[in-house]
Amino acid sequence: MRHNVLYQAKPQAHISKFKYNRKRQLAAYTEETVTFVKHYTDRLFTFSTTRDRGFRFRSGEFVMLGLMIDGKPLLRAYSIASPEWDEKLDFYSIKVAGGPLTSVLADIKLGDKVLVGKKPVGTLVLDALTPGKRLYMLATGTGIAPFASLIRDPNTYERYEQVILTQTCRQVAELQYGYDLVRDTLDDLLVGEYLRAGQLIHDAATTREPHTHAGRLTERVADGSFFKDYGLPEFNPETDRAMICGSLAMSVEFKKMFEDRGFIEGSVSAPGQYVYEKSFVG
Repeated sequence: MRHNVLYQAKPQAHISKFKYNRKRQLAAYTEETVTFVKHYTDRLFTFSTTRDRGFRFRSGEFVMLGLMIDGKPLLRAYSIASPEWDEKLDFYSIKVAGGPLTSVLADIKLGDKVLVGKKPVGTLVLDALTPGKRLYMLATGTGIAPFASLIRDPNTYERYEQVILTQTCRQVAELQYGYDLVRDTLDDLLVGEYLRAGQLIHDAATTREPHTHAGRLTERVADGSFFKDYGLPEFNPETDRAMICGSLAMSVEFKKMFEDRGFIEGSVSAPGQYVYEKSFVG
């Protein structure tokens, strides 16, 4: 009899705990509706969703986003590509072959539902940096997403005289999102005037196909060609601030590069001269 009682009690406790955890999980997210989808290549796509009225975030932050799959929430960290003032939420994603989430997310259509976490976080925010003259946004691939948010935030241009947005990809087609972003921002009612005045520099480069600018950004910075292309002085901790978001290799190289030049890593609690998104590089 004792074994029978124990056998019955354990699954009941397990079921009760499962239901409790499931309620807590679902309470941590809102269900938003997909309002826009565009595929750039067979691996890259962007989409927009509705935004809950109570959802607040700072431009440059990321959030947990995903889908209900087999009755369970499956989520990954995604940078919000829209600015904090926007009524919608924008995202830019890569499709990973066989990926449990992205392989399904890539097939979303207008009207579909996605889960969006209620607690945005991240280090790529203006408050994590001390005042400076120039702000460098250094990205590879979809690492441009948080910067898509920041270049559409008026606070960015009010804090810095120059904003330099870089994106390095393997192929030319993978740069199109960045081109579209800058083109559309030129006509933005809140920040378009800053771009038209030349306050934003957009550097787009490839590593595997011919392009006006070619090669890894770390190499172009090291040999000085990047600065010569835009008439910029080399990195200086007295005047320059930087944000890094991209591949692990790129992030590690730039982190060392900045620290060798005397830059201090920052955070919201202790602002510095450069920041990088640790959540995406491990």
